[in-house]
Amino acid sequence: MKNTKVIFKDWGLTDYRQAWDQQEALFAETVKLKTQIRNRSLAVAAGNAEPEEDVATPNYLIFCEHPHVYTLGKSGKAEHLLLDEQGLIAKNAAYYPINRGGDITYHGPGQIVSYPILDLDNFFTDIHLYLRTLEEAVILTLAHYGLTAGRYPGYTGVWFDADNARARKICAMGVRCSRWVTMHGLAFNVNPDLSYFKNIVPCGIDDKAVTSMQLELGHEVDINEVKEILKHHISVLFGMEMVS
Repeated sequence: MKNTKVIFKDWGLTDYRQAWDQQEALFAETVKLKTQIRNRSLAVAAGNAEPEEDVATPNYLIFCEHPHVYTLGKSGKAEHLLLDEQGLIAKNAAYYPINRGGDITYHGPGQIVSYPILDLDNFFTDIHLYLRTLEEAVILTLAHYGLTAGRYPGYTGVWFDADNARARKICAMGVRCSRWVTMHGLAFNVNPDLSYFKNIVPCGIDDKAVTSMQLELGHEVDINEVKEILKHHISVLFGMEMVS
């Protein structure tokens, strides 16, 4: 049974390690339940168990912000962090190698970090479509503010002027998917301190700039308003029924 209901949570400003642990717990619970449902279905088909009332896997959409932190994906290179331990202390920043795809990125206040923990069997089992759909939600959110963004062929995320020398990235993405259950997600620059990106080779790309809504528009943006617009576009594009 497909379940398109999605539990929305806004964790606010949350320590990265704490958020990662909470993600892992929700992810593990979903994978465990999905395995139990599958095993029960196989047992019923084999005549070794009686049918039960349909049980569906849950879905979550989490928004939050993090204190200054750098995270390195599985395919990243540690040397793309340009700070040593003392440099991290001076910047009041943490650093974690983590289990998502992609290279290194920065999270900090003023940035919307979104963690969809979805069973894609409830929506569609295509990881490339999943990434493109998340990108489209950000592109549509930016369009609401009169900003024209798009994709950079060969890269994930959302960009401005991807077809010329002024290419600059406003949203980074990195996900983990196991048994079609997702975790990690996207980092959307609304009003962050962009100077923190100077301490890394963002996403392993050393010749492209990073930008934010604040920089593109020339003024600070209401991040809570952006969250609502982004949540709306994600829910519509995926066909979600959002619940608190």
